[in-house]
Amino acid sequence: MKGLADEPNYSVALLEGATALSDVVENHIYEQTLAEKNAFFVADLGVLMRQHVRWRTHMPQMRPFYAVQANSSLAVIEILAALGTGFICTSKYELELVQGYGVPSEDIIYSGVCKQLSQIKYAAKNGIDFLVCDNEAELRKIARCHPRAKLLLQVATEASSEGDEMGMSFGSKLKDCRHLLESAKEQGLQVVGVRFHIPSSCDDPVAYSHAVSDARCVFDMGEDIGFSMTILDIGGGFNGSETQLKQVTNHFTLRPLLDLYFPASSGVSIMAEPGSYYVSSSFTLAVNIIAKEVGARDLHGNLDEPSPNDEPEFLYYMNDGVYGSFTSKLADNVIPAPALPKSGVSEEPVFASSLWGPSGDELDQVVDQCLLPELSVGDWLIFNNAGAYSLGPPSTFTDSPRPPVYYTISTGDWFEMQDAGITQDISMKNFSLVPYFLHSSQSDETLSVPAWAS
Repeated sequence: MKGLADEPNYSVALLEGATALSDVVENHIYEQTLAEKNAFFVADLGVLMRQHVRWRTHMPQMRPFYAVQANSSLAVIEILAALGTGFICTSKYELELVQGYGVPSEDIIYSGVCKQLSQIKYAAKNGIDFLVCDNEAELRKIARCHPRAKLLLQVATEASSEGDEMGMSFGSKLKDCRHLLESAKEQGLQVVGVRFHIPSSCDDPVAYSHAVSDARCVFDMGEDIGFSMTILDIGGGFNGSETQLKQVTNHFTLRPLLDLYFPASSGVSIMAEPGSYYVSSSFTLAVNIIAKEVGARDLHGNLDEPSPNDEPEFLYYMNDGVYGSFTSKLADNVIPAPALPKSGVSEEPVFASSLWGPSGDELDQVVDQCLLPELSVGDWLIFNNAGAYSLGPPSTFTDSPRPPVYYTISTGDWFEMQDAGITQDISMKNFSLVPYFLHSSQSDETLSVPAWAS
């Protein structure tokens, strides 16, 4: 079974009975012992469905627009399109990918802070009219290349710049919004709504209070100038947990604010941009140890030899790193500590360890410090919750192909998808269900595909 995310057609392994995702990971590890021991992903597509159900339960008034840059795996795009989500795209690659699955242009928003002229022209040519904008330079480019665009004005929030030492917060400050709206009017552009973003790292409910009230002010400004303001986009920042959804929507935070400032009677459509929310827990990444050193690297990447009486510290080099599937580390995202595969779990003592990618670059440190038993070259490590910002477009940092993805779904989840109206013959034309069976060392039973799935 091939599982490359770059293939237009892909297969999905149907898991029956007690077969779990960890069993699939173990099976592919076994297969890799006879091959090149490449890194690989295993994806549970049923998680996408369950996350969508949670979203509709806790945020029924808010349509999800999936942020494609979080994970552009073809199966993710196809399933979410079948579920009826919209899509947020930041590049021509993402626009083409989403449109390739028949997503209507009105369900696509072209975001991104600095847009290339050629890509604005592409959006105009392909009927993608909803664009995000936050400054006059972008307004001029859009007016020149896409005069019929419908703009969402990006408004800066206090939360978006907290802890940002580089000062790289985006969005127009509230005091500058009227001037930007007037400039759009002068250039004949339509502004139809407001977008803001609260990062997942912000746990202050007051941030939403400020952001929603600021959005209401901008709506009022726009309506005074003559725009028909009909869309509120509350951005992303959803980490994937049901707990966070409940916190965001409970009576202390978002829901009462929306009811106050944007009641149903206002006719404003409210949307959000979940990205990591959908895909983080859907994907597991398995990597192989390709080299090992004993000692500790200093801040400049130099290796210090331990003294004879010191407990050793191990540096492990993996066949994937920050220039590949762990690219989010370059944005200062914390990579969780890895786990051992089931076959590698033991009672051996653990040691301070750090994990590095294969490049040898001092920036290619994936995990600064963790506790692991002493590993050998050829051993495997498992990273759960690895679906966010690990499967974007092919990397520009390296010529190596990104790891293959092996897609799975349980029979129960496939039934749920069918109940939701997702069928192979109509909604999911690019994948095929295949029987999945464990290697004989793990199971003597061969799983067959039931008649309803064939």
